[in-house]
Amino acid sequence: MSIRYKTVLQEAQAQIVIEKSKFIGYIKPVETQEEAEAFVTSIRVKHRDATHNVPAYVLGEKFEIQKYSDDGEPSGTAGVPVVQMLVKEGITNVVIVMTRYFGGIKLGTGGLVRAYTGIAKEALQAAGVAEVKDMAVMKVRIQYTFHGKAENAAGKGLFTIRNTEFTDQVTLETVCDPDLVGEMKKTFMEITAGTAIFSEEHMELEKVPV
Repeated sequence: MSIRYKTVLQEAQAQIVIEKSKFIGYIKPVETQEEAEAFVTSIRVKHRDATHNVPAYVLGEKFEIQKYSDDGEPSGTAGVPVVQMLVKEGITNVVIVMTRYFGGIKLGTGGLVRAYTGIAKEALQAAGVAEVKDMAVMKVRIQYTFHGKAENAAGKGLFTIRNTEFTDQVTLETVCDPDLVGEMKKTFMEITAGTAIFSEEHMELEKVPV
């Protein structure tokens, strides 16, 4: 199976308190730099009163775009380590904004690095990680008689049924690993006594939870 890249499943947030400083991590999957910048701006507006709003984002299957700011924290202690962490974990097409409300106790450079990477990891966990893979999408036309058998076959994990259309026959929109297309077709032919009709086969990128 061809895995293009890893990203996050959904937008999420997390919060931790370290030495009386409150850190809030906001995370979102994005496809473009414009999306990432818009998200950063929205969090900065939301937390105008925060001591720092530290942005970090990575875009591209080969991490071509890496942007960050320390937003007033000592150089290299906030945005940089988070971008490095994302690249090391192989996670891209994601933006994180880490908001800090200073609690009066300085953390030192090492403490800041641990704090910002820590809240970033908490946000990642809250959002969930997914693999974006090349998947084969195909429509399969079958008689009503075989609909139950098709659903049972899907339950075994060889393929999934994304949509079902009921007309004079049943049309299933199926998704499976490109390497398993042959096996999926064979399964359909077996359960439909050779009457299944396949059409509109193409490739799509699918986000699959890890």
